[in-house]
Order: sequence, then structure tokens, then C-alpha cells
Amino acid sequence: MSGIVETTGTQTPRQHPDGQAKSRLPEVDAERDGSVRHALLSAALEVFTERGYTEAGLNEIATRSHIPLGSLFQHYGGKRGLYLALWEEFREEQERRTAATLAAERDRGVDDPIALFVAGARAYLEGAWDNRRLAMLLVEDDGPAGFDALRRQWDRAWVQRNARLLEVDEKRRVGRVRVRVLTTVIGGAARELGDCADEREAREIVDEVCGILIHLSAPAG
Repeated sequence: MSGIVETTGTQTPRQHPDGQAKSRLPEVDAERDGSVRHALLSAALEVFTERGYTEAGLNEIATRSHIPLGSLFQHYGGKRGLYLALWEEFREEQERRTAATLAAERDRGVDDPIALFVAGARAYLEGAWDNRRLAMLLVEDDGPAGFDALRRQWDRAWVQRNARLLEVDEKRRVGRVRVRVLTTVIGGAARELGDCADEREAREIVDEVCGILIHLSAPAG
């Protein structure tokens, strides 16, 4: 899953295999392409949520999206591509949300590592609640082959980002353990949010977890 993220620099344009930057589609074509992708991903999320990844059928996804099956293959290559696109969408939104929160906190003059970490954690958890159907899908064991390895890789990167934000010396085992515990708390809380009955209960959990994180973030005396 995603983590507390800071972004720097500018992104380079996507490249074709021949090394040339991809030319922009005409505005109308770009809008149509975006609408097709949105319809396919929305339908895929519905079907994956209802039936699980393994039992989900591409014909049903195409039917619900009102997009031809051939167009589905053209855009995503199949069921695995749809699932990974949903994962990427969730990750990017969580990264955008937490990065924006950290930037706003720093603009207010906040520079305490623990305060920044907890603010980022709150943003991440609120994002997990707002996108709870997708968040819950991505923590299930029923995913495409190789997805667990991708998820573990991302989790390791999440721990490293949190360590930098907390200004923890990753060379010291005690520091690594502290950050892993904190990251695990956030991940576990995100899973619990998916089962909340309403927004009031979700906010109670977010507030409770942030209080726990403040307590656990302080280095042992």
C-alpha cells in the first residue's frame, strides 16, 4: 500500500520505446480516452469487490462499463492490468493527499518530525476511509500473481519514507523497529476503517490512532 510521501522535482514525460516523448492526443480524443479508462476501472472495482479477483470475468467488466472487450484489452491488456491500474490509482491519490498535507503543515511553520508524521498519517487514514472499497480490495489475498511481492516492495519503501520523515537513523536497529511498528499501526488502522459503520466511527478511529502514534513516535527516554 501507499505511505506518507513527499515529492520533489518535476516528472519527466512518458517515453515511447524509441525514446521519443509521446505526443499529446487531441483534446477531444484525450477526454474520450480518459472516459473509457474511468468506466473500465469503475466497473473492474465493482466486479473485483463483488466476486474477488480470481472469480471476476472480463466479459462482465466490459458489459458493466459499456466498453467493448477489445477496448479493455487495448487499454489494460486483461484482468491483471486492470487490478494493477486500480492499485496505482490508489497509491497516487494517497501520495498526493499526504504530500499536500505535509506541504501545508510546513507552510504553517510546523517543523517537528513527529507532528509532521502524525499529520501525514491522518491524511493517509482519511484517504483510506474516503476510498475504502478500493483500499479493502487491495489488502485481500486474492490478487494477480506477483502482486504480493509488489506490495511488500512498496511496504519497505513506505517504512523508509517514514524513517526519513521522522529523522530516524535507519542504521540503528532500534530506530528501524520503531518505524516498522508505527507503519504497521497505520496499515492495521486503514484495514479497520473499511469495516466502519459510518463517518463518525471512522473519525473516532483516526483520532485514536493519531493519539497512539504520538505516544509511540517519541524515542525512549
